Amino acid sequence: MKRTEPDTPTVDKKKSLPDSYVLLFAMLIIAAVATWFVPAGSFERTSDSGVAMVIPDSYSSVPANPTTLYDFFMSIQSGLIGSAGIIFLVLTIGGAFAVLDHTGAIQAGIMQLIKRTRSKKYALIVAVSTVFSIAGFIGALQTAVIAFIPIGIIIARAFKLDAVAGVAIIYLGAYAGYTIGGLDPITTGFGQEIAGLPIFSGLWFRSIVYVAILISTILYLCRYISRISKDQGRSVLGSTPFPTDVDANTSIPEVFTRRHKIVLGYFTLCMAGYLVGVFKLGWGLNEMAGLFLVISLGTALIERISANHYVHLFVKGAQSMLYAALIVGLARAIVVVLEDAYVLDTIVNSIAVLLEPMPRILAALGMYVFNLGFNIIISSASGQAAIVVPVMAPLADTIGLTRQVAVLAYNFGDGFTNIITPTSGILMASIAIGGVPWIKWLKFVMPLLCIWIAIGAVALSVAVMIDLGPF
Repeated sequence: MKRTEPDTPTVDKKKSLPDSYVLLFAMLIIAAVATWFVPAGSFERTSDSGVAMVIPDSYSSVPANPTTLYDFFMSIQSGLIGSAGIIFLVLTIGGAFAVLDHTGAIQAGIMQLIKRTRSKKYALIVAVSTVFSIAGFIGALQTAVIAFIPIGIIIARAFKLDAVAGVAIIYLGAYAGYTIGGLDPITTGFGQEIAGLPIFSGLWFRSIVYVAILISTILYLCRYISRISKDQGRSVLGSTPFPTDVDANTSIPEVFTRRHKIVLGYFTLCMAGYLVGVFKLGWGLNEMAGLFLVISLGTALIERISANHYVHLFVKGAQSMLYAALIVGLARAIVVVLEDAYVLDTIVNSIAVLLEPMPRILAALGMYVFNLGFNIIISSASGQAAIVVPVMAPLADTIGLTRQVAVLAYNFGDGFTNIITPTSGILMASIAIGGVPWIKWLKFVMPLLCIWIAIGAVALSVAVMIDLGPF
């Protein structure tokens, strides 16, 4: 799926919204300034399990290390290096999908699906979002969701929607499941292991919350689609529902040929192989990038694309993803600044001290709110778990909460704000692929986030009242 910098309109510059890069750079400046005022401190850490986890009650002050001008600009380089896996994955996906786009197989397959469902777009959209949410629930789609955003854009084009709807069908579908992560070994599994709970315990409770989150997401998405279907002017993107280069693409093929079926079958087989690799072999970003190289090469052979033409298509597709790829590194730079200045541990310790004297439900909700905010800084689920859960789990014992409640507070907090946090490389790459500016996405998704937060608050309160235990 081709991609250029979003929204380069001819409108009055005074009225145009700041680019996502501008917003992230401003946040980086704020983070750097904050390091001069927030006291530096650090927990001691142990790496017995292979992951550096904090030791409770080990916090101590350390010499201040505020960000200098040199550190500020080096943080961007460090962010790019630290995010290299995601950056090269995005570039590789761009190249692979350029080859797939050339065949027209995905577009033709979606049109065939639409014809078979007799244009029941809501049924199709609900089905697609639900399937992706299940994949998110089992932890199979956190990073891989980037690969499917172009398919969402194709669906949105076919139904004459907008790029926001195209991204949301896939991304919000996947994250409606990932936010709960009932069977996700990286979020729930790792958090429960740190807290000393049986892995995937409390699944029945998480499943109920998952259903509530999924239903609210589908209703919200369908309401938006209904609104813009009746009046395209009500799209959050205004009069330009897709980037110009997306609209300029060739029309979607009407005929679903035998070769199209072979290409799609090959693509499906490769993705199924990746899922097996995730659960059996521990595959991650690097393996997915390699897989998309295999997909692009195999597709070129099936379509009989010459070597020179393949290189041209792949490089052009990767170039179109450069905006989406580099924004990941800038987002990561914010975390680099805060980590290097030793202020993150200070924030965690301060919240723990504040929560300790509170009543049980208020303390649980306090943990929840803290994790919602902390996730905007540390969007890595495992990274947040390694810092927060070792502190919150024993704190829960002191307050009289179960450790399951503490892990739920981490789960919900880590999951929900993933759909808005600009430090998330996955989110920023996903919306950039669709050509959606972060401010526009924020305008679209904030009401849904408020609904999710309310559901999480109710669920957490219930968990406290019933003393949700390890099973």
